[in-house]
Amino acid sequence: MLAALDPSHALPRDAAHATLIGRAWLPDASGPSPVAVRDGGVFDLSPVAATVSEILNLADPVGAVRSAQRLARIGSASDLLANSDEAARDATRPWLLAPCDLQAIKAAGVTFVSSMLERVIEEQARGDPAKAETVRRAIVGIIGDNLSAVKPGSPEAARVKEALIAQGAWSQYLEVGIGPDAEVFTKSQPMSAVGTGADIGIHPKSAWNNPEPEIVLAVAADGRVVGATLGNDVNLRDFEGRSALLLGKAKDNTGSCAIGPFVRLFDERYSIDDVRRADLALRVEGPDGFVLDGASPMGRISRDPLDLASQAIGANHQYPDGFVLFLGTMFAPIQDRHGPGQGFTHVVGDVVTVSTPTLGALVNRVRTSDTVARWTMGAGALMRNLARRGLLAPAGAR
Repeated sequence: MLAALDPSHALPRDAAHATLIGRAWLPDASGPSPVAVRDGGVFDLSPVAATVSEILNLADPVGAVRSAQRLARIGSASDLLANSDEAARDATRPWLLAPCDLQAIKAAGVTFVSSMLERVIEEQARGDPAKAETVRRAIVGIIGDNLSAVKPGSPEAARVKEALIAQGAWSQYLEVGIGPDAEVFTKSQPMSAVGTGADIGIHPKSAWNNPEPEIVLAVAADGRVVGATLGNDVNLRDFEGRSALLLGKAKDNTGSCAIGPFVRLFDERYSIDDVRRADLALRVEGPDGFVLDGASPMGRISRDPLDLASQAIGANHQYPDGFVLFLGTMFAPIQDRHGPGQGFTHVVGDVVTVSTPTLGALVNRVRTSDTVARWTMGAGALMRNLARRGLLAPAGAR
C-alpha cells in the first residue's frame, strides 16, 4: 500500500475537529456518493444531496453536514484509504474518488514569483530542458529576484514592465504574473479529476514534466469560497514551453488532474486565513531510488486566494454547479535527475505526495496518460446512475 494512504498521514492532524466531505465509489451502487468523515468512519451523504456540488452550493454546507442523521456507514477511513491504492484495489469494496463532481475545474497560473520565472525559462528554452539552466542564468541576471515584492497590477508593476520591455526581457508569463489580470484557465473537465491513491498520467511524448503541489479552493455558484483541499496540477514543461497555445495539451490529459483526499469545509476551526498560512510539502519517490523534496509556502503567493477566486467568477463568468480552483505553486523542480543540466522530469512509477497538516496528504503514482484508467463516467453517466438509485428527487424530498 502507498505509505501516505493511512489516516495518520492522509487526514488533517486535527481531523477529529475538521468538517471533511468527499466522494467514494460504492460498488453495490455502481456509482459514487458524497461522503463525510466522522469519528474515523466514512458515511454516505446522499440523503443530504446527490452530489458534492449540491452540498457546497447549500446556504450552510457545514450545518447541513453536521446535522445529518442516520447516515449509512460505508466503512472506516482507514479501509477506504487503503483501498484507494489503484495498484492494490479490491473492486468489490468502496474507495475514495476526487472530492468534486459537477464543478468546473479551474486553475490559476503564475501566482508565485519562482514559478513565473520558470515559465519564462520554459518559453525562452522552447521546451528543451538542456537549455533551461543557461536561460535561467541569463533571465535571473536581468531581473534577479526584485519581482518578489511587486504587487500585481500596481503602478510599480507597470514601471517594472516598462523596464523589462526596454531590456528585451518581457514575456507573456510576466504579464499575468505582475499585470492586473491573473491567468485563470480550465485545467480539466468536470468529473475527470482522480482522487488520492489513483494513478496520474503524463503524456507519453513528454520528456520534461513535473508535479505541481497546490491548494485547491471549493467555490459555490454564488462565489462563496466554502472550503479547500489539495491538488496536483500535473504539467508538461516541454509542451507548454514549445508554445503557450499548447497549454490545453500540457495540462489536460487523462489522469493529469489529482484532487483530494477530502474537501475541508470552512468553519469555526478552519478558514481562508489557514489557507493563506499553509506550507505545502511535496515528495517524489522514484522506483530508481530518486527522492525529491520541495515546498510551496502560501505566504509567498503574489495574489490573494480570494482575489483569484473573484477573478474566476463574476459578471462575466458563471458556474451554476460551482467550481474548484487550483491556486498555483512556487514549486518548479530543477534538481538534475538524468544528468547535469537536464533538470527534473518524472519517470513511470514515481510516487508523488502533496501534503500540509491542515488538509492531510494527497498521494498518487505516475504512469503515462495512455495507460492509466480511462475516464468513463462523465456528467451524463452520473445522472443516469443517480436516477437509477432514486437520488435525483429535490433535496427536501429525500
